Amino acid sequence: MTPNAPAASGAPLRVALVGYGLAGSVFHAPLVSATDGLVLDTVVTSNEERRAEARAACPKVRFAASPDELWERADELDLVVIASPNKTHVPLATAALKAGLPVVVDKPIAGTATEARELAALAEERGLLLSVFQNRRWDNDFRTLAALIADGELGEVQRFESRFERWRPQLKGGWRESGDPDEIGGLLYDLGSHVVDQALVLFGPAVHVYAESDVRRPGAAADDDTFIAITHGNGVRSHLYVSATTAQLGPRFRVLGSAAGYVKYGLDPQEAALREGLRPVAGEPWGEEVEQLWGRIGSGESPLTGGGAPVRTLPGDYPAYYAAVAAAIRGTGPNPVTALQAAAALDVLEAARRSAREGVTVTLPGNLPHEEQSAS
Repeated sequence: MTPNAPAASGAPLRVALVGYGLAGSVFHAPLVSATDGLVLDTVVTSNEERRAEARAACPKVRFAASPDELWERADELDLVVIASPNKTHVPLATAALKAGLPVVVDKPIAGTATEARELAALAEERGLLLSVFQNRRWDNDFRTLAALIADGELGEVQRFESRFERWRPQLKGGWRESGDPDEIGGLLYDLGSHVVDQALVLFGPAVHVYAESDVRRPGAAADDDTFIAITHGNGVRSHLYVSATTAQLGPRFRVLGSAAGYVKYGLDPQEAALREGLRPVAGEPWGEEVEQLWGRIGSGESPLTGGGAPVRTLPGDYPAYYAAVAAAIRGTGPNPVTALQAAAALDVLEAARRSAREGVTVTLPGNLPHEEQSAS
């Protein structure tokens, strides 16, 4: 496909953002605006209050009342970011690709792995970028853990425990807590998209999936307390917890290897900073964590009783995602998160939903090691 003028000339890539709720206003708009080579051109929202917020943050931004207005002037844009409710992701991504525009879709890209793979095929057919906003790959703790594993500091990893827990006993309302399957709500597809993606990035394909999923809070209609167990093809076992009903929060990561373990408490600070209105600025510290929150590595004793040694947490780096997207559009770097990677995570989420519903362990045959496939 022939690149458009800005992509070819080095002028800033013009970005349209569909949706200015939590995802759009806290994550996408600030990160796009902070990325060299990108400019937030248009925000799609008909909500006057949100328009005022967007205009205050980016005075030169234009507005559209509906996505259809974007397709009519696709030649004025270089990228569409979809940060609207989950049920709109597939139709909007499809329309954007058919209009000839590269696309970033907030997670989950779709409700099913089949839909994600169909979108990937459409993007490939059109020669366009289709990327998924899995920002938690750039969390400080995840970056630190990935480096420890790559350096062999833990030996052979045997068990990976990951928790994304919150204490929110009162419902907020809205589509995320809806029991309507069309809304693709609930924590399994929300926070579960993050913890599953991280596990697959670290340890490869899942072959067996078991899950327990509950609705704990009075009046809730979607899962708010879910556990997922994954057996990876390489033998690593991942135990993943997502919850809105955890009165005492566990460690974010507890990773056990043949030589040592790594335990880390606390969430990456970038979301809190963005919610407070702080913005990443090139050359200035971002995503840094105080020493008291560093994880510990060691063996034979709990980190809470002084066991192990502190490991400096690498800075979180959400800005790296959009820098990589800009490079991919210009043809100077790879897609940072592909739709096929997102589809693999959706395979696990669908298997987890079935496991929790039927009380069974689900096998993903296509991911079985060759010898197990032959035996079956």
